Amino acid sequence: MNIDLADFTIKYLEKKGASYAEARLEHHNSNSFVLKNGNVEVSGFGTASGLGIRFLIKNTLGFATVNKLDKEEIKKTIDNSLKLTKRAVKLTEKTTFSVEKPIKIDYKVKQKIKLDSQDQSEKLKLILDIDKKLKQLSGRYFSYSDTLSNKYFTNTEGTSINFEIPRVNFFYFLTIRENNRSIQRYLNYGQSSGLECHKTWQLEKNILEEVKALKINLNKGISPPKGKIDIVAAPEVTGIAVHESGGHPYEADRIFGREAAQAGESFINQDMIGKKIGSDVVTVVDDPTVENSYGFYLYDDEGVKAKRKFLMKNGKINEFLHNRSSSIQMHLNSNGSARANNFNVEPIIRMSNTFMLPGTMKEQELIEDIRLGVYIKNFMEWNIDDVRMNQKYVGNEAYLIKNGKIEQPVKSPVIEITTPGLYSSVDAVANNLKYFAGNCGKGEPMQGIPVFMGGPSIRLRGVKLG
Repeated sequence: MNIDLADFTIKYLEKKGASYAEARLEHHNSNSFVLKNGNVEVSGFGTASGLGIRFLIKNTLGFATVNKLDKEEIKKTIDNSLKLTKRAVKLTEKTTFSVEKPIKIDYKVKQKIKLDSQDQSEKLKLILDIDKKLKQLSGRYFSYSDTLSNKYFTNTEGTSINFEIPRVNFFYFLTIRENNRSIQRYLNYGQSSGLECHKTWQLEKNILEEVKALKINLNKGISPPKGKIDIVAAPEVTGIAVHESGGHPYEADRIFGREAAQAGESFINQDMIGKKIGSDVVTVVDDPTVENSYGFYLYDDEGVKAKRKFLMKNGKINEFLHNRSSSIQMHLNSNGSARANNFNVEPIIRMSNTFMLPGTMKEQELIEDIRLGVYIKNFMEWNIDDVRMNQKYVGNEAYLIKNGKIEQPVKSPVIEITTPGLYSSVDAVANNLKYFAGNCGKGEPMQGIPVFMGGPSIRLRGVKLG
């Protein structure tokens, strides 16, 4: 990348009277495949480069983007954007950024097996080999992608950050039909690393084991018990619940109403810091620094150093996810939560890796203390309202718990609960922390961004099950 163009952009905006300016130069190399019922439906590879530019004129925020990377095109784009922004000075809300420490650093995520060390046919073979083992299934959908992203961020405050992150993603969606009944399953794998993740994921082994368990559930599953019972939710179920009801409502732009028309709002307001909505054993964090995580970064897209944020601490609302403009509204510094999925969109407040911290108990200990309950290993369906209060999770692979032991499979147990109801009902947390990859959507235009969601197994007491 020609980082001189980003430096030129900053100097040009200063010359034009901007009180603040930043430039985000990006270059992405990517490969992708989609396989449906054994047929390659989509395959592609490509590169994309461009420059995202933000600036302040009389406390009015301007944003411009350019993918023709030469100085004359950059100057023309900036001049046009400046004209529009100056016209908006009397019409738009004023923007102020928190004061942050200037940073100068280069970093990269190491690849043990580089993304470009295998050609497309070798990567496609990974999916084809799995598909061959599952030909008896009525529906098989697989997608694979890998991307090497290089970014250079600089601003008028003296920050310059140059970094490289490789990411690999694998997704599957399966449909099993037997005896006029059907069951479906999907899951995402993702990591910031080289191709060494293919071995650690053990895709073929894990998928075949899942298919076997789901067939048993389909053919032998019983209806779940009704009424208030105890539930053990395994890490995947904990993860989706934490992401949707323990992450999204803590995004400050939702809390302040900026995302109301796009992603929704939040039942939380800034006066609720310290309010108890969960039990003492519940602590939820967002941490982009988890090594090789799908949502990994060390500095966000506003040049702020990343760190672990304690969103809920011992059941109490503790901290929000902030960028530089939301944090100053609460007289705080940014906690490094601004992300953009490409150079041509503005960075907005996003989660990274959001999960519940583990406890000290073994999962089996959670089960042993239940007279009648359900163990939900994973889910197929979920939904939640736009203030992140009322939610529903439908189990996929699940089992009856009777007198402290796992018994026969249970079909589609449904948890419908409020966010405080969910976290207040947790009385025990296991030590088996696991992460699950996802692509979280938010913004207008929509930005899908890589994240981890996860946690340990948790025990919920007296929850109504449908």
